[in-house]
Amino acid sequence: MDKVRVGVIGSGFIGHIHVDGLQHVPDAEIVAVASRTPGKARQFADERGIPDAYEDYRDILKRDDIDAITVGVPNYLHEEVVIAAARAGKHIMCEKPFARTIKEAENMLAAVKEAGVKLVYGEMLCFAPKYVRAKRLVDEGALGKVFLVKQSEEHDGPHSPWFWDVNLSGGGVLLDMGCHSIEFARWILDRPQVRSVQATLGTFVHRDKTRGEDHSICVIEFENDAIAVAENSWAKTGGIDDRCEIYGSKGNTRADLIHGNALLTHSTVGYGYAVEKADTTVGWTFTGFEEEWNYGFPQEMQHFINVVKGLEEPIETGEDGLEVLKIIYAAYQSAGEGRRIEWPYEPPEVEKPIDLWLEA
Repeated sequence: MDKVRVGVIGSGFIGHIHVDGLQHVPDAEIVAVASRTPGKARQFADERGIPDAYEDYRDILKRDDIDAITVGVPNYLHEEVVIAAARAGKHIMCEKPFARTIKEAENMLAAVKEAGVKLVYGEMLCFAPKYVRAKRLVDEGALGKVFLVKQSEEHDGPHSPWFWDVNLSGGGVLLDMGCHSIEFARWILDRPQVRSVQATLGTFVHRDKTRGEDHSICVIEFENDAIAVAENSWAKTGGIDDRCEIYGSKGNTRADLIHGNALLTHSTVGYGYAVEKADTTVGWTFTGFEEEWNYGFPQEMQHFINVVKGLEEPIETGEDGLEVLKIIYAAYQSAGEGRRIEWPYEPPEVEKPIDLWLEA
């Protein structure tokens, strides 16, 4: 297989990110995009130089000349699209969070296994150059025995209105961005077994928009005597923040994914962002430079293509996405019941994870 022919499903914010990443990959060819919003896929395709556009994603799956697809649709559609893609024999890159619920995730994994296709879970932090370097420090033993990993991603709210609706998203910022922080810690620590989860959540700023939490703090204890702290926010003004701290017995390291790569800019009229989310860019801001690369999206897409071609095994799997979701269930339950959730843990059956907090 010289080139992997890819269909992009979803033409919103993350769809643009997927295309940007794939266009950096020499052995990937984007041949089609799908969006159910009338006219949006065609406009997206024309702007990005993609030959074909569809309003029904199943038209992409019917094509024998497409090898793989990326899934960049809202959370509540992940199960439907991934299962359909697997049954059509397409390899899959599915955005985070893997699914809304444990049941959806299990159904997706079963379909992928039955079809024998390959799936990569979309956790780009494991490909961000600064974070990759931090991981290498840990693996080299430069920090000694790591006992604490802190990661946070914070800004003032999501890109699309559907995120605010917990029935569509499944939860608030813990599900939307906490999944990044949780999997980052698991990856840094080589995915040890969880011992306990404890969390505190609140809706502090956006009560007029959502029932979901807009700030969350989650503490995960692992069996290898390490702790992860995941702090995430939809309530932080001033643009996006993405950073980590890693502490070990013989050293520590920290990385600022955004500000350390930015231009310090003042504008009286404002400007547009590529990756970054901000309500306004008037005044002093940190202007991103090569944001997609610094976030690891092209590297993630190169990895996906390598997996499809059989050159690599997935760094991030659907099983990782399911484990993250299980931890998020425990975090919502912990916040709802005001107690630490111990492992082994069997998540309760609920319509959506946030119900464990909202209905407590």
